[in-house]
Amino acid sequence: MSQSLERGLTVLTALAAGQQTLDQLAKRLGVHKSTAMRLLRTLEAGRFVRREDVHHYRLGSALFDLAHQALEDLDVRGVARQYLVALGEISGHTVHLATLEDNQVVYIDKVDSQHPVRMYSRIGRRAPVHCTAVGKVLVAYWPTQQRRRFAEQLNYPKLTTNTIDSAERFLAELDRVRAQGYAVDRGEHENFIHCVGAPIRNHRGEVVAALSLSVPKVLLDFDGLLGLADDVRRAADGVSAELGWQPENPRAKEV
Repeated sequence: MSQSLERGLTVLTALAAGQQTLDQLAKRLGVHKSTAMRLLRTLEAGRFVRREDVHHYRLGSALFDLAHQALEDLDVRGVARQYLVALGEISGHTVHLATLEDNQVVYIDKVDSQHPVRMYSRIGRRAPVHCTAVGKVLVAYWPTQQRRRFAEQLNYPKLTTNTIDSAERFLAELDRVRAQGYAVDRGEHENFIHCVGAPIRNHRGEVVAALSLSVPKVLLDFDGLLGLADDVRRAADGVSAELGWQPENPRAKEV
């Protein structure tokens, strides 16, 4: 690494902790103040640093622009892959990653179960929103009016005896998802499968994907499935953190 680049990165790292004086930065770099001043002027010209007053410097707007662009360019599927694999190893069951497209769930990645009894699914497959754990998670955190409009325009095909079959029931279910931080599918999409899903958020706190664990009932009862909910949430939160979500932010943002 070149000396100038190394010094520039040292300055930016120091300013990330808060404003600094020229004297403080020169001492941190181990150089004369005139050398530090030349470096700061270069960084200031590129908006990487801004002068707060005569004596103090802060990080500049260019860094925030770059950080924002980097977060926007992150690929959810690429970031999530290691968390899907880890959750699959911990649980031994099928893990899905899904997004919302044209009012349907689309599975964009999958880790297969370690058990001989498996569910059929594939990357690219579509599924209804109202009867899948990932579908519920993907819309549960929308503003109230947006949730209601969406619920009222859905069709509610009755796929099993447990399938939600009305907008009011679906909205009530979404309220439960928001309250508990995860969603379940109790044999609503396929009779012999139940699932638990959790939201993945981007740096703005928006739910951009959902992660779920799908288990045949013959392998695990519903209480056993709920016992894995925290593992699912931790995996989803790990992906969210990689995408820039701050865990101290509220899980749900109401408008």
